Amino acid sequence: FIEQIMDMQELGNLIATTRKKLKLTQADLAQQAAIGRVTLSLIENNKIAEIGITKIIRLCELLSLEFTVRPKSARPTLQQLLAEENHHG
Repeated sequence: FIEQIMDMQELGNLIATTRKKLKLTQADLAQQAAIGRVTLSLIENNKIAEIGITKIIRLCELLSLEFTVRPKSARPTLQQLLAEENHHG
């Protein structure tokens, strides 16, 4: 389904939720992502002041999440609309 992230808090929540669904501990995911467990905890809890985009992309890849950036005013693609319909239908 399509998850539109509005801020770092929602991103952190999505990372934590997905990690738990995959039955990974913070230590497991942090090790795979080559970051500290404390850093991962700070990301998940929206307590980190700054984080590099490379680390976020690596976390998303490890969790099978797609990180996408597009213009705010962009209209959804047909694929996005169909995915949204399938998610709600």
